Amino acid sequence: MKKLLALLLLISILVGLSISSSQTYEQQSLVSTLQQWLPGEPGKTALSTWEFSYWDRTISIEERGYYHFVEFLIRKAAHFFTFGFLALVIYWLLPKGKARLLLAALFTFALACADELHQYFTGGRTSTMQDVYLDTAGAVTFLLLLALVRLASHLRKN
Repeated sequence: MKKLLALLLLISILVGLSISSSQTYEQQSLVSTLQQWLPGEPGKTALSTWEFSYWDRTISIEERGYYHFVEFLIRKAAHFFTFGFLALVIYWLLPKGKARLLLAALFTFALACADELHQYFTGGRTSTMQDVYLDTAGAVTFLLLLALVRLASHLRKN
């Protein structure tokens, strides 16, 4: 039953990623929603100190504006957490073995590459290795946290 649940989760995540990758930026834009939900631009002073280089562009409040910057943070966090959770589901589905963590990370990396390739063929979207690296970082982070929790649990039992 647990494997069936994991399989359903995997399929759901992959379908969600496929739908998301098929949409243009305009179809996914959160800017108008953020303008409604965050009037007065809360946290602007603190966020104004942040700056990222992404796709050879500077991403900051100064360059893009508050709402576009917050949307950028949300989108990148979604990459990190979605692929982190995906890695855990893949781990759950793999047979027990010494290479299970590594295989889960590698399969997630491959899916991140496939997701970016899909975006490449979608109009109005950028496809970058930076997102693959972010996705993979999410996967590795979640898998390492899982390994630490399992190790702590094992040590507590002994």
